[in-house]
Amino acid sequence: MATKESNNRSFVLRIDGEMMDALERWAEDEFRSVNGQLQWIIAEALRRSGRKPRAKKAKEVPQNEEQV
Repeated sequence: MATKESNNRSFVLRIDGEMMDALERWAEDEFRSVNGQLQWIIAEALRRSGRKPRAKKAKEVPQNEEQV
């Protein structure tokens, strides 16, 4: 079986029970795993802080062109 190369890295995160319960509920509401929810939260925080650029949309209209 071939292995897929990945840039993912693992680390241990300690979190209190109340926060974990809230995170599990939030992830469930968004149809994500807790891991997926944490990745989304971190990515969103990085984008908002300007440390990670937003991904370009498939069809992006330049700002100087008007839509008809």
